[in-house]
Amino acid sequence: MDFSEVIGQKHLKSHLIKSIENGRVPHAQLFVGSSGSGTLPMAIAYAKKLLCSEHEAGSPAYLKCASKVDKLAHPDLHFVYPVNTSDKVSKNPVSSNYIEDWREFVSGNPYGSLFDWLQSLGIENKQGNISVNEAQDIIKTLSLKSYEGGYKILILWMAENMNTATANKILKLVEEPPEKTVLLLITENEEKIIATIRSRCQKLDFPM
Repeated sequence: MDFSEVIGQKHLKSHLIKSIENGRVPHAQLFVGSSGSGTLPMAIAYAKKLLCSEHEAGSPAYLKCASKVDKLAHPDLHFVYPVNTSDKVSKNPVSSNYIEDWREFVSGNPYGSLFDWLQSLGIENKQGNISVNEAQDIIKTLSLKSYEGGYKILILWMAENMNTATANKILKLVEEPPEKTVLLLITENEEKIIATIRSRCQKLDFPM
């Protein structure tokens, strides 16, 4: 996903590109926009620029990096999204249980809604959750060194589905992430995210 593939939002694209070029990348950002506004595609395009910008554009190293991001399989790009139990996962579900489903879903429908995502898993009659188990995985994952020596990026989609216990558990990470770690929280309803998390993120509003 390149910035050129994100529909509209020229002002936001320009802002995000400049933040990288000027070396002023906020460690925690909140992308706020309704379904269809392009928050997830923009986050992936931004992650791609961050992860691959240390390579010369068009070089073999750059193309290899870009290909990994396009497949949502770059080792320093991590995703968290609402999940629930299913035929596949009977208890304590976390995002990593559904990573192949996620890659397939985003590749086919990057502007898809939460309902579309849950429907793709066959659990549209359940609530999508981001649980405390997920928070433990996030902390463990981001405490490790980056595989490729650059940024580590976490895209947390539909962050309003974190319960309070989950949000409190990752609060310290949002306040003081490890070096060159960027957290991109995406939400359709920022008021459902606890104030202590929101206040520590730089907010970007996505108009329709």
